[in-house]
Amino acid sequence: MKKVVWFLIFLLVLTGAYFARQRMNTAADSQSRGSSGGASRPVPVTVAKVVKKDIPIWLEGIGNVQAANTVTVRPRVGGTLESINFTEGAIVKEGDVLARIDPRPFESVLAQAKAKKAQDEAQLANAKTILTRAETLVKENAISRQVVDQAEASATQLEAQVKADQAAIDAAQLDLDFTTVRAPISGRTGVRMVDAGNVVTASQAEGLVVLTEMQPISVIFTLPQRHLSDLRPHMKPGAAELSVQAEDEDDTLLDEGQLKLVDNQIDNTTGTLKLKASFPNKDYTLWPGQYVNARVLVETKKDALVVPAEAVQPGLKGPFVYLVKDDNTVEARQTKTGVTLDGLTVIEDGLQVGDRVVREGQTKLKPGAAVTTNKSES
Repeated sequence: MKKVVWFLIFLLVLTGAYFARQRMNTAADSQSRGSSGGASRPVPVTVAKVVKKDIPIWLEGIGNVQAANTVTVRPRVGGTLESINFTEGAIVKEGDVLARIDPRPFESVLAQAKAKKAQDEAQLANAKTILTRAETLVKENAISRQVVDQAEASATQLEAQVKADQAAIDAAQLDLDFTTVRAPISGRTGVRMVDAGNVVTASQAEGLVVLTEMQPISVIFTLPQRHLSDLRPHMKPGAAELSVQAEDEDDTLLDEGQLKLVDNQIDNTTGTLKLKASFPNKDYTLWPGQYVNARVLVETKKDALVVPAEAVQPGLKGPFVYLVKDDNTVEARQTKTGVTLDGLTVIEDGLQVGDRVVREGQTKLKPGAAVTTNKSES
């Protein structure tokens, strides 16, 4: 029984010593904080400097690629299609032979027209000879004036007939030329619609092939109507053309071109303005029917004050940044911001070049808090 009592007394002594020790440590911590004036431990943050930079102002919209020209090649005369002289998907130049139609019926018509002209020319020569003789005889009063008038009318009639024969020859020659089907524009061929051996007719509904001109190529895109004021200064005669970029869905640059057209009316159902840009498309990165992100450069702000976009915080009174002062404490500075581009926000008022602002670590800050910088960026 005595052993149990002594054991309990020993436990009580140990417990009392433990709590006494804890009270001493707490008092020491309080004294230490009191001697330091109540200052809290500095908050580690990442800072960035306010710098000047040229900032391009882009207006962005969704666009659709359209071929500069699209032509359905159809035969202009009828006959048997002798050969197809192009490869599907190939690049052809204006004037290249695409197909040939059997020329023999047209060669025959041309030969007949030439023969008819030769016949009429012979008759015309004879009529002119008769007219010359008649004019000589009438001077000698050997024939009446009526005979001369008849000879002159006959010669004039044959002259007109020879001209008609020449027109018939030209038409026959044109039809013969049309038996060779040539590319009306330079471009890329599509799917062949008719095979060799088929009989084709002039201007048939089904063409031989569709040609699309892809160099240059166009992009039609839209912008909200509020951007009309940004575009209006560049719509005046003699104004420099605006630069336009086309990007895919991953924001990869496909090609750069020039703005060619601002439509003459706003779509009142969508409140958008249609624009057209032309691209050289040297590497065929743009394809007819493709959807792209188009953006037009309307202005470049020279020497604009910029900070990383993540440094700007939303507040009840508007956007603000935590400005790091010389004593490494922070101030919540109200700012007037402009556009944000490529991770940078334009500061229109509230900061100066060289000011240091908190880029990361704002969640643990309040005005007047002490900070320690992990990294300083320019």
